[in-house]
Amino acid sequence: MVPQKPPTKRIAVIPGDGIGKEVIPPAVKAMQATGATVKLTEFDWGADRYLRDGTTVPTDGFAMLARDFDAILVGAFGDPRAKTNIHAKEILLGMRFKMDLYANVRPVRLLDAALCPLKGIEPRDVDFVVLRENTEGVYTDAGGVFKQGTPDEIATQEDINTRKGVERIIRYAFEYCRRHKKLDGSPRNKVLMCDKSNAMTHAGSLWQRTFKEVGGEYPEITAQHAYVDALCMQMVRDPRQFDVIVTNNMFGDILTDLAAALQGGLGMAASGNIHPGRTSMFEPVHGSAPPIAGKNLANPFGAILTAAMMLRHLEFATEADKIEAAVLEAVREKKTTPDIGGTLGTREAGEWVALLIQSQPSE
Repeated sequence: MVPQKPPTKRIAVIPGDGIGKEVIPPAVKAMQATGATVKLTEFDWGADRYLRDGTTVPTDGFAMLARDFDAILVGAFGDPRAKTNIHAKEILLGMRFKMDLYANVRPVRLLDAALCPLKGIEPRDVDFVVLRENTEGVYTDAGGVFKQGTPDEIATQEDINTRKGVERIIRYAFEYCRRHKKLDGSPRNKVLMCDKSNAMTHAGSLWQRTFKEVGGEYPEITAQHAYVDALCMQMVRDPRQFDVIVTNNMFGDILTDLAAALQGGLGMAASGNIHPGRTSMFEPVHGSAPPIAGKNLANPFGAILTAAMMLRHLEFATEADKIEAAVLEAVREKKTTPDIGGTLGTREAGEWVALLIQSQPSE
């Protein structure tokens, strides 16, 4: 019996700013090359539109995304022409917060040993995931400035942690560990919670107590803890020891940039912003990179691998496998951009991957 493909999925595509407009087209081509039954609709939300008519997010834009689409593929936001960067904040953080995409999922996977700066590390040694709480912490922008511009100026930035927010990301981590295997097929069996509870005692206490309580419901999974500074050291010293890491919004942001270096840099890193059962958003980890925007230099593989991650989320596992296999072959053959050892431009690297996917036999 021929396996049935999932029904057509509707995907909103928002290239955004800078290199986002260069890396999303190759990601779209890769998806289309797989034959996945997806319907794509592109939106021009970004700096160009904001500078043209002042629009950041159209009225009811987030409600429309949640109602009309199964997933969202995003490039990057940030443009030096928009001095306040308000459009980036309202679009990107707006999606995360207003659509309640509370689980930021960032896989850390090394495709080829040549991409890792650490000595003696093989692809099987770097295969873990960082789960970042995505709707609280210092990113809520709670706080203020008093006596600005004077010698007595005071600035406060509040770190918001709720029981609901902490518990659901920790539970997501244990469920992720239970349901996902490593690339070699072996089970994941460790969840490490990262905090700085020796200094941030109030928030740390909430994270510690919740982690202990939720972890008790998963006796087959080893629960571990590390302070964020010690974890940074261990991540560089020996990445083989990690399965699933869960942490708050800010620490997750920092840790995943460090982790990206283990897999070849930010240009190779994918991520998803997920609320199970709802429309979720997927974006490469890198930013808009204004200095190289428009120069055909940006690595498109982070965006292409993000598209694969999105397809897998939408139950197109075979199609996701094709994309990941093609990117791996591109890395091995050095059909890549200069940042990871190749000589191709953004477009050319993306086209090489798309052509390889098209040449693969149909199921």
